[in-house]
Amino acid sequence: MPSFVMTIIGPDRPGLVDTLAQIVLEHDGNWVESRMAHLGGQFAGLLRVEVADEKSASLIARLRALDVTGLHVVLAPAGEEAPSSPERELHIELVGHDRPGIVRQLSGTLAAHGVNVEELETDCESAPMTGERLFRARARLRAPAGTSLDQLRSAIERIAAELMVDLHIAGRESP
Repeated sequence: MPSFVMTIIGPDRPGLVDTLAQIVLEHDGNWVESRMAHLGGQFAGLLRVEVADEKSASLIARLRALDVTGLHVVLAPAGEEAPSSPERELHIELVGHDRPGIVRQLSGTLAAHGVNVEELETDCESAPMTGERLFRARARLRAPAGTSLDQLRSAIERIAAELMVDLHIAGRESP
């Protein structure tokens, strides 16, 4: 059964998720996974659906027709899942004073070590006591089996010290 990944963005309003769910259901599709959020007054989402071959063209056309409502949908065929290989799953949590470049410094170090960012969630909030703006990041990462966790941890901790942020790293080997 074909699987599609789509990005969705448009002015946020009640009923957007229901509209998408109804369209998927009308085409006998299966809503497999999604990540959706309200960001800066916009609804932004990622969604993967499965639909039978004979209904995929109709589903795609119906989703693209949402453009007239201000909801922009971009679709791409889902790729094959990578074969399972021995890798390490890592989780990072970081919090500190907000400033430009935090994500760039962290992502650059991760890329240099061959680490893939599978999920990244960031936000800014007011510090409880001072009201200063804090940056918070949570990430799920995938490191190749040969990656030295000690070296990676040291590199990330150096960045944390430069940025003056608190950092927590947890990891485990995949089965």
